Amino acid sequence: MAKRDYYEVLGVSKGASADEIKKAYRGKAKELHPDRNKDNPNAEAEFKEANEAYEVLKDAEKKAAYDRFGHAAFEGGMGGSGRGGPGFQGQGDFASAFSDVFDDLFGDIMGGRRGGGGGRRAVRGSDLRYNLRVSLEDAYQGMQKTIQVPTAVACDTCNGSGAEGGAEPTTCPTCSGMGKVRASQGFFTVEKTCPTCSGLGQIIQNPCKTCSGAGRVEKDRSLSVNIPAGVETGTRIRLAGEGEAGLRGGPAGDLYIFIEVAEHALFQRDGNILFCRVPVSMTSAAMGGDIEVPTIDGGRSRVKIPAGSQSGRQMRLRGKGMPSLRGGGAGDMLIELAVETPVNLTSKQKELLREFEKLSEENNPESSGFLKKMKTFWESMKS
Repeated sequence: MAKRDYYEVLGVSKGASADEIKKAYRGKAKELHPDRNKDNPNAEAEFKEANEAYEVLKDAEKKAAYDRFGHAAFEGGMGGSGRGGPGFQGQGDFASAFSDVFDDLFGDIMGGRRGGGGGRRAVRGSDLRYNLRVSLEDAYQGMQKTIQVPTAVACDTCNGSGAEGGAEPTTCPTCSGMGKVRASQGFFTVEKTCPTCSGLGQIIQNPCKTCSGAGRVEKDRSLSVNIPAGVETGTRIRLAGEGEAGLRGGPAGDLYIFIEVAEHALFQRDGNILFCRVPVSMTSAAMGGDIEVPTIDGGRSRVKIPAGSQSGRQMRLRGKGMPSLRGGGAGDMLIELAVETPVNLTSKQKELLREFEKLSEENNPESSGFLKKMKTFWESMKS
């Protein structure tokens, strides 16, 4: 399939300025990033296409070549990667392209914009995920839970700087603090991460012996987490700044706690509704009576069974379900009857049941109705 025009991909005219191209790419990158389009199978390909277009149009020399020769300017070894267009390197460009957008937007917060030269090259720590399994009772009541999180924390020896004695890093002599180096190939310029400083723009002359210059060390940390009443499986709790420590004094990431509520022996849950299946004897279902049922708060409730109840009949206990996570009261609890057929009958019991069956032919309306329907069905099949 023929490649689309790069200007069309970014939604700009051929005479668009560098700022207009950059602005258009920012919007496309945010709109098409696969993390924000998990239900769109074409998002990844469209994101790569936008990235490829921007890699050409943001560079004056590449743009001039493209304006003159079109896509042919990058075919046959004329500086392209030979795989998806100039400078495209597969999955790795996802992170670098989107990072370029956010470096432009938030570069000052993260320690200076690209090419700042003397800015501190701090790197934000990674976000962490912790899976926490709780009981249904804990989900009902809410709880305070202490967890052990293995993570990277700021090095105490160098106070997170990565340098021995807490000294400041120096500007990388290879890239002059840019974090990237450029090499010319014909009338193209190839830009890549600086091999000396790994893109940080700074180097440490005397690395800290404790953390080897990283500014952080691996350590288990105890955290107290408040689990609110009403959580359910899939609930996510965010603890800002409690993730992995940043590199060389950078800000810490966040910790995300994902809740899983364990199955219960008595109750089944659907949102804030609880279900409890209660077996009752055949005689209790027939004659009616009272039964005692458990509630999730540890209490007991008496429930009246109407005479003639069948299996599957439900009765509602108002407000005895799970609390709503964001307030608004508690749900209800549904009691579902399961009429139990007796087993291992004695001779006397069998004799009494046969006698009871003879006396109760008119007491089974559902069976009588079914027999009538069955008879009608057979007659219709014969005709």
